[in-house]
Amino acid sequence: MSMNPNNTKRLSRLTAILTQLQSRRLLTASKLAEQFGVTVRTIYRDIRALEDAGVPIFTEEGKGYSLIEGYRIPPVMFTEDEANAIITAGFIIYSCKDESLIKEFTSAVQKLKAIIPDHLKTRVEILEEKIGITKTYTDLSVKSKYLLDIQKALVEYLVIKINYTNQSNQKSSRQLEPFAVYSSEKGDWVLVAYCRLRKDFRTFSLTRIEELIFTDEKFEPSPMTFAQYRKKTYGN
Repeated sequence: MSMNPNNTKRLSRLTAILTQLQSRRLLTASKLAEQFGVTVRTIYRDIRALEDAGVPIFTEEGKGYSLIEGYRIPPVMFTEDEANAIITAGFIIYSCKDESLIKEFTSAVQKLKAIIPDHLKTRVEILEEKIGITKTYTDLSVKSKYLLDIQKALVEYLVIKINYTNQSNQKSSRQLEPFAVYSSEKGDWVLVAYCRLRKDFRTFSLTRIEELIFTDEKFEPSPMTFAQYRKKTYGN
């Protein structure tokens, strides 16, 4: 007997909601309803069904849903397309110039390979031999190593100290309030931060940071968004 198409669709939606609960801090019923093209009331029923199945969902009134801290769902099996997408993204990451990001992504890929079926491992290995990113072959040197530290400072609003050498080879020590980070056209990573020395926003190439030190001091996040900064600075 074939399964009712509506039941199949609902099962797929419940699985997707479960996966998102695992990977995101907070989900709202309105966003889920928009994503799946259903009513908010349907999402309420889906959440109730997951709770009835034993998934410990915490409802934060007026904000959304999250998993009870400490609860872990068994890993979801990757499809071949998902595995290939991650492998392809890896080549882009390997072509960047930050040692910390490459190291941690390599570890993540090894964990991915450990859980995919053997027949997919063979296909993934074939794909790895047939993909290349030009920058990987034109510049193999890894010049920065602080991207993940800066990401930590960004999300925790931590003041950092850096020793920096600019393009004119002038050295300076700076106290910074990290604001954003982006990859430049040259392939290196650039930090946007409020510089307490210059009392304004400045950009710093990660390849020129010689030392980075965390402080225990926290700063108030800027009310300006990264999109607003780009528009103000670059006009786009």
